[in-house]
Amino acid sequence: MKNMAAESLKALILNCSLKKSPETSNTDALLDEVVKFFDQEGVSTERLRLADFNIAHAMEMDAGDGDEWPQIAEKILASDILIIGTPVWMGEKSSYAVKAIERIYAGSSETNEKGQYIYYNRVGGVVVTGNEDGAKNSARSILYSLSHMGFTVPPNADTYWVGTAGPGPSFIDADGTQNDFTMQHAKIMAYNLVHFARMLKTNPIPEKGTRLEKPE
Repeated sequence: MKNMAAESLKALILNCSLKKSPETSNTDALLDEVVKFFDQEGVSTERLRLADFNIAHAMEMDAGDGDEWPQIAEKILASDILIIGTPVWMGEKSSYAVKAIERIYAGSSETNEKGQYIYYNRVGGVVVTGNEDGAKNSARSILYSLSHMGFTVPPNADTYWVGTAGPGPSFIDADGTQNDFTMQHAKIMAYNLVHFARMLKTNPIPEKGTRLEKPE
């Protein structure tokens, strides 16, 4: 039975794989495991693969000339939970993950109706896949960026799969669902994200002390 308290929660997942749909994505496969827990909690989830969109390199909300980021930005603002999923390449998050952070940051100076940063009262998490080292480095940089821009980052807000010291088999090939650590953290992340999203939904961050003062 779905938890009705979370029925109105919305999660948006940005898959920053370099592969376009419908090509098989290991990042998507691990994201599937997180979404299972969201489904159990009655959280509605939308997933976008950024490689499917024309996203400009820019530090503004709308770069024009066919830039499709504005429609993604609207979905971020309509969500309670944002997860950025990324593969690891050369120990780093993907170029699409970098671009997503840059474009989210471009809107971070805007304010909500209380005068707070526009991303307040949303929670953020990270999913990382690869077959060599770099998961914690990628998660650290993404989670810090989200926190700095106004998202709330709960404890254990990430899960990852990198297999043994690599290169080696990827998440799907190695059946990463059998890895206790990865699956346990997928569960912990999902439930912590839902818990904090619920709290912020009913008890948002107060205006006192967080309202941006306009220079006189």
